[in-house]
Amino acid sequence: MSARNPRLNAVKGYLINLQEEIAAALEQLDGQARFEIDRWDREEGGGGETRVLQDGAVFERGGVNFSQVHGTELPPAATAARPQLAGRPFQAMGVSLVMHPKNPYAPTSHLNVRFFSTDGDEPIWWFGGGFDLTPYYPFEEDARHWHQTAHDALQPFGGDLYREFKDWCDRYFFLPHRREARGIGGLFFDDLDRGGFENSFEIMKAVGNAYLEAYLPIVERRRSRPYGDRERQFQLLRRGRYVEFNLLRDRGTLFGLQSGGRTESILMSMPPLVSLKYDWTPEPGSPEEQLISNFLPPRDWLSKAE
Repeated sequence: MSARNPRLNAVKGYLINLQEEIAAALEQLDGQARFEIDRWDREEGGGGETRVLQDGAVFERGGVNFSQVHGTELPPAATAARPQLAGRPFQAMGVSLVMHPKNPYAPTSHLNVRFFSTDGDEPIWWFGGGFDLTPYYPFEEDARHWHQTAHDALQPFGGDLYREFKDWCDRYFFLPHRREARGIGGLFFDDLDRGGFENSFEIMKAVGNAYLEAYLPIVERRRSRPYGDRERQFQLLRRGRYVEFNLLRDRGTLFGLQSGGRTESILMSMPPLVSLKYDWTPEPGSPEEQLISNFLPPRDWLSKAE
């Protein structure tokens, strides 16, 4: 498929509509703050629209971004799994979001859905994306709902796809220097060109369309739960781990920076406040210790529901 294939318009149309739908739903949930819209152009080619919400009733910060960029040479982050594509012209588009609630009992969430294409003797395209959840306190009800929604979204494409993408997510969102997962995972996939363009496109859409169903009920349950300084300080410490992953490991962040993307839009995923404490360890038997020791290590969250 050529990078000039008219189906690019279908992908772009879906992504723009997804950004609008998600932003509207999150604004309604917050009930106070509104997304600021910042449209930008990239000197090397392309541009996008950054939407940022801050200091709301529910969300301390969140962003829902659309970008479409093109250039003469794929950055290293995009060719890590396909070194033979180094040096090719490319086009990339996607929606990326991160939401950081105020209440420590409400988890941070992340969604990304994207499409790449390259020109050359044999034009190549692929989809990628997924969503994952980063709780600060352990609630099995939330984790099971998150993973059940992910499972149901992919069920039409085959019984093994959820397991494949879930395991991939567990491997990807992991901090090897901490020997620790970023959160409880969800779905992750990349370099997807399975079953032809239309099938791969439908898989990406299924993931994007499932995000609100997965996330909104969890935030509704936790948004008003009382908390104190202890919970707030633990939330800030765990946010520090989030920053570590995004700056050291995340391929999307690296791609954006390497491709000359807009820095403010790329780094909007960072939480507004974090804490980095030297050699911190949780109190034995505490909810904080339960999260790290029992909740974050990869699990089969559907085993009791199936």
